[in-house]
Amino acid sequence: MNTLINPARIDFVTLKLFCAVAKSGSITKGANECSLALSAASRRISELEETVGLSLLDRSAKGVTLTHAGHAVMQHALRLFQGFEQFSNELGDYSKGYTGHVRLWANMSALTEFLPAALAQFLKQHAEIQVEVEEQISGDIVKALLDGIADIGVFAEGAPTTGLDTKIIGKDELVIACSKSHPIGTRKRISFEECLEYDFVGLNRGSSLLELTSRSAEKLGKQMRLRIQVRSYDAMCQMIAVNLGIGVLPLQACIAQIKAMDLQVIPLDDSWAKRNLLLAIKTNATLSPSANLLCEHLLEQCAK
Repeated sequence: MNTLINPARIDFVTLKLFCAVAKSGSITKGANECSLALSAASRRISELEETVGLSLLDRSAKGVTLTHAGHAVMQHALRLFQGFEQFSNELGDYSKGYTGHVRLWANMSALTEFLPAALAQFLKQHAEIQVEVEEQISGDIVKALLDGIADIGVFAEGAPTTGLDTKIIGKDELVIACSKSHPIGTRKRISFEECLEYDFVGLNRGSSLLELTSRSAEKLGKQMRLRIQVRSYDAMCQMIAVNLGIGVLPLQACIAQIKAMDLQVIPLDDSWAKRNLLLAIKTNATLSPSANLLCEHLLEQCAK
């Protein structure tokens, strides 16, 4: 039977110290960063291990490293700090006269294609509401919704949505982008299977676009030759422009970069090249009145 940890025995100072020790690999450095005497820091770490009933650090002459339990403690501590920062920011918003705060996470396609105009109209109608917008890849948006870090998420279909309520809010078209000197640069249309003969530039793991293209390659019995992976569409376009590979990109989200870097755009024959953008909230989540208003507004905008 698991024994519940008494939260009164763990404070933010100790958790901040623990994270500092873990990151630096040294209790001495962690103590200095937190302005604590070494003896006080050592005592706090020992009391934390006693409270959770587990060893959190492996100690050696070279320093300290996290145990498996230590990794778990650090991840939860970082979430607590993030939650407290949001708590502090929201209270600060209220002190400035705002009566509502909404955390909206969205991918690049949504931020580029329709969110700016929709948000501008919403904030014009509801000047008392503060909307905190973060651009993230789809996998991170899903995780933020499930962890309660984001209220509303907008991302492309393809990421797992278990535990979320979703509605279609828009569409985008995926195309192949390449340099004009690339062997396929003169093609008018192309199938994804033909593209698999060449090196790709792709997004990092967690992107719904990478998930979609990788899964499509597997269905064809092949693998994508990912030569380089980056975190943004802009970086993808830059790598494609210097012929490091070809890439699958959402056309409307990347049209400015495509034109600026003089890339060749080739429509894909595959049915999955036209995909949906989803608006999502956590299943059974109790949204604030402000978040509900924004959800309704976004859905109304996409219905026009």
